[in-house]
Amino acid sequence: MQKISATLLFLSFLGSISAQTPTLVRGKILDAITRAPIVSASIQIEHQATGTYTDTLGRFAITSNQSLDQTLFKARCVGYKTWSGKLKSGPPQPLILLEPAENELGTVVISATMKEVSKDASPIPVEIYTPRFFQKNATPTLFEALTVVNGVRPQLNCNVCNTGDIHINGMEGPYTMVLLDGMPIVSGLSTVYGLSGIPNSVLQRLEVVKGPAASLYGSEAMGG
Repeated sequence: MQKISATLLFLSFLGSISAQTPTLVRGKILDAITRAPIVSASIQIEHQATGTYTDTLGRFAITSNQSLDQTLFKARCVGYKTWSGKLKSGPPQPLILLEPAENELGTVVISATMKEVSKDASPIPVEIYTPRFFQKNATPTLFEALTVVNGVRPQLNCNVCNTGDIHINGMEGPYTMVLLDGMPIVSGLSTVYGLSGIPNSVLQRLEVVKGPAASLYGSEAMGG
């Protein structure tokens, strides 16, 4: 009985040592929408001071002294919602997807002077549509995606040459100006050609300015 007790005591001692062996967890933190790596995102173990930050590729490596089944990790980054959950050591490496928190930061728009300004400080009202909006309203091209924007009506004028224009607030297409990264696509013909060839997957954001105040961006933007 003494030998059996000693053996059981020794096995339990080995189990406690193996349970306390540090476990290295490697993974990545990505944007939930664009799947781009998030730089300098913090990840730490709950109720502990252990933590680290992601590198330029969104990678992290953190060591846990507890069993991973009992370890809760938290990932944070400015402009994103806090993520909380459990991780495995892999392979494959675990991925953490952080969802953008649009309400935590002031919305920024591109003004007619080609400078970023706060939406509240903009002299004209600007509507902003993010990739999440286009994911909920799945369409193949930018031209078709505009059908779900209030006050904006794309109109196909020719089924053969696939040309069309965009009507804003009831005004005809020639009064609408379309800019890509602040520059007109094809000058006065920007609302006629090219919109059907722009997939939604390449859009980072869509800014819509309605009414004659959009003429700040150009004389062709009387409608928006």
